[in-house]
Amino acid sequence: MTAKPVFDIPTAPCVAIAGNVQVFPVRRVFCVGRNYAAHAAEMGAEVDRAAPFYFTKSAHAVTPSGSVIAYPPGTRDCHYEMELVIAIGAGAFEVDEAEALDAVYGYACGIDLTRRDLQGAAKEGRKPWDLGKDFENSAIVGAITMADAFGRLGDRSITLDLDGRRMQEARLSDMMWSVPEIVAHLSRYYHLAPGDLIFTGTPAGVGPVAPGSMLSGSIDGLESITLTIAG
Repeated sequence: MTAKPVFDIPTAPCVAIAGNVQVFPVRRVFCVGRNYAAHAAEMGAEVDRAAPFYFTKSAHAVTPSGSVIAYPPGTRDCHYEMELVIAIGAGAFEVDEAEALDAVYGYACGIDLTRRDLQGAAKEGRKPWDLGKDFENSAIVGAITMADAFGRLGDRSITLDLDGRRMQEARLSDMMWSVPEIVAHLSRYYHLAPGDLIFTGTPAGVGPVAPGSMLSGSIDGLESITLTIAG
């Protein structure tokens, strides 16, 4: 007799692909911490160039650009963090930096929402960041632009506006760890596979959202991202 599940669970969320009727199914979400020196400083942390570090979000935290979401529960201090997102399209395990870009399907704009008060309490107690980082609608992802169409990252600008006011502005070249370095390093610890997303860290200028907030983020060469917090 074939075993059957006692209940159904949601299928994997999908992200739009620019200029394509197909969509990108999400398998896992990895996030790089403190990848911009100025952001690390504003968080009161020292920059550690020895190796990148990571936290994760569940795939069901993924929410498409243009969404209207409720203010997250359990927090009074939810922050925005604008980021470049890497979409993995091929298997990668223990690859070197020269091979790392072969695994990249494309790139997208992303917003990492963070329950900063809960993250802060976890840091003080030397506990995991899960409550502060991994929750519903906390990983907003715009349409993916394929790597060949995007080209070299270079020093493209990354920005975020809150209610029409510029809050974050930097260059992708400001990242402490480049895309090849991130993919190669992460592949030492995980079998990266198609469907994985990697949020690459946020520049300085993070801050709180409130009911009614409207967020708009952009990276040169990618489709912009928007999010509204319901009033």
